[in-house]
This record gives sequence, structure tokens and C-alpha cells, in this order.
Amino acid sequence: MSWIVLVVSGVLEAVWAAALDRSHGFTRLAPTVVFGVALAASMGGLAFAMRELPLGTAYAVWVGIGAVLTVVYAMVTGAEPVSLVRVLLLAGIVGCVVGLKLVH
Repeated sequence: MSWIVLVVSGVLEAVWAAALDRSHGFTRLAPTVVFGVALAASMGGLAFAMRELPLGTAYAVWVGIGAVLTVVYAMVTGAEPVSLVRVLLLAGIVGCVVGLKLVH
């Protein structure tokens, strides 16, 4: 259960990061509300998962998922360029996250 909550929390990290960008410095209401809700849920889920998972593993997985999904979102929306090197580096992060799960 902790791993499922951790993965969902990692996804929510990407949601709050994207909402933070779209809020334009908290000047737009809807993205600001999404940011706040996603941030609270993401942190709450991380805290829940850390009751059973080690700090380093939980945090690395949470950040890895959030970082990869945030960059993928930025590439899909055209905010960041897509390149083979970027995709390979993101795949490396995903591999490391999977590796942490396998060795746990």
C-alpha cells in the first residue's frame, strides 16, 4: 500500500509543479488552488509512505517520479525541447526508481 501511495504522491508532485507554473506567481486562481491541493496531497502521501519505507528510498522515488513527469509534461506542451539525450536521461531516472523498488 505504501508503494502505491508513494507513486500517486509522485504524480501529484508533477501536478503541483505544473500548476505552480500555470499560476503565474499565484496570480491566477484556478491553478493556485490546484497547486495547493496537489501539494498538500503529495506531501501527505509522502509522509504516509515514509511510515513504512525508508526516508532515502521514499524521497528518491517521490522526487524521481515527479521530476520525470514534470519534464515530460513540459516537453509535450512545447515548453521544453525534446531530444534523444533528454529522453535517455529521463529513462535513466525511471530505471533508478524501478531499481530502488526492486532492492527494497
